[in-house]
Amino acid sequence: MKKKDQTLRGAEGFNDYYSQIYGDRWDKIKAAFVEENQSVEFKHPAAEKSYFLDSASVFAALNLPVKGAQAILDLCAAPGGKTLILASRMDSDARLSANERSSDRKFRLDTVVKTCLPEEINSRITVSCSDGSLWCTRQTECFDRILLDAPCSSERHVFQNPKYLNEWSKSRIKTVSMEQWALLSSAYRLLTIDGIMVYSTCALAPDENDRMIEKLYKKFNKDGDSFELLPSSVDITEIKDYVKMTCPSFEKTEYGYSIMPDVQNGAGPIYFSIIHKKKSVIS
Repeated sequence: MKKKDQTLRGAEGFNDYYSQIYGDRWDKIKAAFVEENQSVEFKHPAAEKSYFLDSASVFAALNLPVKGAQAILDLCAAPGGKTLILASRMDSDARLSANERSSDRKFRLDTVVKTCLPEEINSRITVSCSDGSLWCTRQTECFDRILLDAPCSSERHVFQNPKYLNEWSKSRIKTVSMEQWALLSSAYRLLTIDGIMVYSTCALAPDENDRMIEKLYKKFNKDGDSFELLPSSVDITEIKDYVKMTCPSFEKTEYGYSIMPDVQNGAGPIYFSIIHKKKSVIS
């Protein structure tokens, strides 16, 4: 299998690889990719513009409880949809840091925050442009809530773009998963004791999803009491004034949850895991 994986390339390799994972379901997933994904409108009544995002993305962001939190971090925030969901729910005295490593995408994020939220909220948001994997070298255990919506393989976009599909290779997953681990281990160090983090991707590859959380266990939870995984818990009424949607259903995975487009009217894919930190990693 490993030898074959090394030669998987292009559209044929892409299909072979995901067929190995999803079996007969893969054809249904591809059919759902062709259809328009299930977007919903975020519209704050006091803001200038609306923003449209996948209902699965809304649901993933809702799984980060922000009530009572003072310091919130969206570590890979562009283009900004999940930032809006977090910001619209945070307490009036809370602050949100929204970071993006790409300067072009940071500009887009800054625009979304300023035009899709009222001044009272966006004045408490700091937008930055830096590599999130390096944040832990400057500070630790300083955010009580973190959303890490990590860069990923984004198979839906690959499938829809002939150029990306022809350039696809299995090595791309390995490269991306290395980036994800650097971000996840940094975010975990940034999380305060008793803090909560949501790790999410729009990937289908297990190496980018459950295997990331498995790696977190091996690194930080060897004794089994450093962190725990929380069940999904969403209160849709928190955003009833800004978003009109029906919550998609999710599937349980080994360490988290997934929302799959083939059974959720095109919503997703989204993977997310909810991590509650119980012990310090500072020695």
